[in-house]
Amino acid sequence: MAKTNFFLNDPWLEPYYDVLTARIKSYEEKLKKITGNGDIVEFASGHHFYGMQKCKDGLYFREWAPNATAIYLVGTFNNWTENENFALSKINDEGDWEIKLDNNSLQHGDLYKLSIHWNGGSGERIPSYAKTLYQDEQTKIFSARHWDPLAPYTWKNPSSGVKGEKPLIYECHVGMSSEEEKISSFREFKENVLPVIADNGYNTIQLMAIQEHPYYGSFGYHVSNFFAVSSRFGNPDEFKALVDEAHGLGISVVMDLIHSHSVSNINEGLGLFDGNPGQYFHTGDRRIHSAWNSLCFDYGKEHVVHFLLSNIRYWMEEYRIDGFRFDGITSMLYYDHGLERDFTSYSMYFDGGQDEDALIYLRLANKLAHEIKEDALTIAEEMSGMPGTACSIDSGGTGFDYRLAMGIPDHWIKIIKEEKDEEWNMDELYHELTTHRAEEQTISYCESHDQALVGDKTLIFRLADADMYYSMSKHTDSLVIDRAIALHKMIRLITLSTAGGSYLNFMGNEFGHPEWIDFPREGNNWSYKYARRQWSLASRDDLKYHYLNEFDRDMISFTRSSELLAEKEIIKVYSHNSDKIVAFVRGDYLFVFNFHPSTSYSDYRLPVKGRFRVVLDTDRSKYGGFDRINSKIIYISSRPPGEKLNAPDSLSLYLPSRTGIVLYISPARRVSRST
Repeated sequence: MAKTNFFLNDPWLEPYYDVLTARIKSYEEKLKKITGNGDIVEFASGHHFYGMQKCKDGLYFREWAPNATAIYLVGTFNNWTENENFALSKINDEGDWEIKLDNNSLQHGDLYKLSIHWNGGSGERIPSYAKTLYQDEQTKIFSARHWDPLAPYTWKNPSSGVKGEKPLIYECHVGMSSEEEKISSFREFKENVLPVIADNGYNTIQLMAIQEHPYYGSFGYHVSNFFAVSSRFGNPDEFKALVDEAHGLGISVVMDLIHSHSVSNINEGLGLFDGNPGQYFHTGDRRIHSAWNSLCFDYGKEHVVHFLLSNIRYWMEEYRIDGFRFDGITSMLYYDHGLERDFTSYSMYFDGGQDEDALIYLRLANKLAHEIKEDALTIAEEMSGMPGTACSIDSGGTGFDYRLAMGIPDHWIKIIKEEKDEEWNMDELYHELTTHRAEEQTISYCESHDQALVGDKTLIFRLADADMYYSMSKHTDSLVIDRAIALHKMIRLITLSTAGGSYLNFMGNEFGHPEWIDFPREGNNWSYKYARRQWSLASRDDLKYHYLNEFDRDMISFTRSSELLAEKEIIKVYSHNSDKIVAFVRGDYLFVFNFHPSTSYSDYRLPVKGRFRVVLDTDRSKYGGFDRINSKIIYISSRPPGEKLNAPDSLSLYLPSRTGIVLYISPARRVSRST
């Protein structure tokens, strides 16, 4: 295999070229083995065979359970009793079971399960391909629900896609999206939250917790039923209506996809489905995830790959999902799940501790998603830095479009928590914000849902702490809140403007949501108080939250209209650690930040030439600032007074403390760096 651009980009990979080549060869062999003709979309069709299938000649139900000795369909239609009329028959040596029923055997809304017998035991199970579930309010027991409405959902809008725009992602959790202390629904999210997202200018939503999960407080990461929409938020048609409405608003829909592990529950999940603990998962020491107490898929098994790939195709076809954020990639890639490792050496990516089957699966998953939808968006939550993760398969990579830049929020937390404002290092900050593998696109973010959870703190809480409760009224002066608001805006602006292709925000963080996230649990008396979003705070004229919301809206609008993130090159033109100044050029714009907590600079000279005008700054009064920037004048570089005639031009600016400024560079005087 000839070397590709991916390998050539990093000479440090040269010692591992044989390993990289072998990995690609293994992927190609697996693709050929499972597809024969290379049609991976056709291979990923389990959802059209297994589960409940309505056909012209009747209703078919099929299940894969190779360890079973007998299987019965039980439900509301037969009083939950085993009946020979509802016994499945084994149809092949692969372990497939089938039953054919009359079309009227089950009615829309009927509940059912499988009663599976095996040598030495038996148990009721929810079918592995169940597409709709129901949870009894009293017993909390889940059952499969037969979904066959008289009038199937009619789509109104064409399937979306970012369509050339860089993703500006609004990370959402439907259940906690209401202001009321309750679990919100798909319908309420569609009616109340989607308009807010559209108004704020985000072009992509990333939906959490869509796959069915027994424990609400798991944030959707302990999935039990991979093909089922979470019943606590609504039914399949209501979810389709949400996706449809988003597409109508020009918003792409990405969902969290949990293929890195499965809930360990037996009654709801796949843990002991047919009595064999190794049906879907590893056995022995690799079965249980030591940190998550969940079950680890065995990606070397063809049936597991078939199940998971079919899951991807199902969500894209049935619900017109535009892409996925693959959760827990690091956990999948390493036998030790990457726990307590710092990944400071390239050898850690090639030392034999990698699950090569998982790498193959991820390549297959990306190939499938992009064959179904060419502009599908696939995102890797991967923190180890595995080379090639966000590189195309053709170039030897794993095939993800983006990698989450997970080190950026960690760095913001570190400097806010551990360093005084006057100690912030501008060179280090710029490096952390801009460093990534040259061949990869990344998603930058200041904070996601992770930073808002109990046990952690959002940026606004780290900056303002208790003053959030007492000093957010416009009638209350507070230096603590002034600092928090100023830095909140600056942190967002510099993170977005240096992003490696995409930017993400968790819902509510843009206006400094004052509460953490804590789902109902025994420790808080099963309260929903902190599992909600207080949208009204951002619309109240008497509070300061709307300052942050206004800034975020204008920042996102500027980013989209300028097509800023489409410009890959970022040129650092100046930094000064003592003055707390950093400046860089991206596309047609000069970004200048003064992070100094108290010093404002008059006639501050930057080594750039050109003609400039201010298009956005964090100090405007509408954003809670002090209007210290004159945005009505044109700034023109010039020779500093008293300098020699041949001295280079530079730009003189007034740089107020704790302010970020964006200046448009006139096309007639395109900027160049002075020498």
